[in-house]
Amino acid sequence: MKERINHSETELEILSNIEANPNLTQRQIAKKLGVSLGKTNYLIQALLGKGFLKINNFRRSDNKLGYLYLLTPKGLEIRRKLTTLYLQRKSEEFDKLKKEMERIKKL
Repeated sequence: MKERINHSETELEILSNIEANPNLTQRQIAKKLGVSLGKTNYLIQALLGKGFLKINNFRRSDNKLGYLYLLTPKGLEIRRKLTTLYLQRKSEEFDKLKKEMERIKKL
């Protein structure tokens, strides 16, 4: 069964940030993306539920339990697909803007 791709750009950003740095906390991810901590938690829980992420516990030096987020093979594949769709969409937007600019220049 083919995965249905209708994920938000925020989910793509979360997956990309976690892939680049699995040690990021939800608070750090929220700050990087400029979204609330609650929204970040909600989206990460959804990504965990879809099997795109897995979570490992580890002990931090200050004796608090921390988390390490990792992309699953399914998560890596969906990130790749989302990136491709994002780039296609941005390319189409660029082409439309370019045509509009050419049309305006002819006026």
